[in-house]
Amino acid sequence: MNIISFSETLNEKKKYILGNQLFRSRTSIGANVKEAQNAESKADFIHKLKIAAKEVDETEYWLLLCKHSKEYPDTTELLEKLTVISKIVNKIIGTKNNVKPTVN
Repeated sequence: MNIISFSETLNEKKKYILGNQLFRSRTSIGANVKEAQNAESKADFIHKLKIAAKEVDETEYWLLLCKHSKEYPDTTELLEKLTVISKIVNKIIGTKNNVKPTVN
């Protein structure tokens, strides 16, 4: 939810392009994780989480652009929270990739 507020702040400052890009990439992370919860197979689950991981990377890129520009609000806290999300998503992907199917 913090990213929504941050995107709105950017839009208020007439930083529409970055605000919109950041909003899209960040909300896509949650959308793909939610979609993964209803995956049709293990491969589909991993695929959707890998898309979420890519969106994490894109979100980080936009936040770093803001962080290194004097005309944009500080993104340190958002980057810290994004790091936690990245670790969670990547841990799930790693765990699911290493799970061997059971033989009955």
